[in-house]
Amino acid sequence: MDAMDGAAPVTTAVRWPGRAAGLALACHPGPVVAVTALACALAAGVGLSPGRFALVGAAVLAGQLSVGWCNDAYDAGRDARAGRRGKPVADGAVPAQAVWGAAAVAGLLCVPLSLACGLLAGTVHLAAVAAAWLYNLRLKATALSWLPYAAGFAALPSLVALAAPGAPWPRWWTVAAGALLGVAAHLGDTLPDIEADRAAGIRGLPHRLGVRGTRLLLPVPLLGATAVLVLGPPGPVSAGALAVLGLAGAVALVGPALGRWWRKAALAGAVAVAAADLALLLVSGAALT
Repeated sequence: MDAMDGAAPVTTAVRWPGRAAGLALACHPGPVVAVTALACALAAGVGLSPGRFALVGAAVLAGQLSVGWCNDAYDAGRDARAGRRGKPVADGAVPAQAVWGAAAVAGLLCVPLSLACGLLAGTVHLAAVAAAWLYNLRLKATALSWLPYAAGFAALPSLVALAAPGAPWPRWWTVAAGALLGVAAHLGDTLPDIEADRAAGIRGLPHRLGVRGTRLLLPVPLLGATAVLVLGPPGPVSAGALAVLGLAGAVALVGPALGRWWRKAALAGAVAVAAADLALLLVSGAALT
């Protein structure tokens, strides 16, 4: 990425209602809502008190908002040059400076909210948010592009577990499954845009693998995450868990294959497997800790 990626591509004045809408869309609302909902579901699953539940949700929301706004502001120049539509900063719906300011405010709010969940819990979460910023500013264009995703998703069960009374360490299989799902999310999210990103000079792991290589690799972390959740906990494996593993395998294989006709099929499959994995965690309840 060049140094101009964060520059505002246009200077047209925008009225406040349009600017507010642009700012809301620039945060990448889909991922923000999905990740925050996942954290809240995990928090509810382990029975956090209402106060702790609210803190975890607010900390994750603030962190995700800061990451999303940082991403859109930094990529604005490249998005404008590539002619990508639906990007509020690149489209001129909101100035890049306003989005950078929102990212900074959300990032600053994330610090006390995270630490209020507990020193260890907050440190883990802030490290994940820092890794996501590093992805936006540097690692997105390198072979280590997968690493911030793995760290961020692994941090969610860690944050929730460490926010519980006594700050118990999370079970290893929840952290491992989170990391694998993070890698899958990165591959699935990037897959539809690999060629366009390559033309813009992005050389992350999926771009180095190419469309075919990424499509073939994607089922591996998806299946791996489900297998870890099914086989990791001690005790016998239930029939329901085995059924989820079989379903995850089918979806993981079919999703990338359908990508030739539906560009978001691989990502949709990854989301479906992640939902099944979340169901496994919620059914096991306190197994997170």
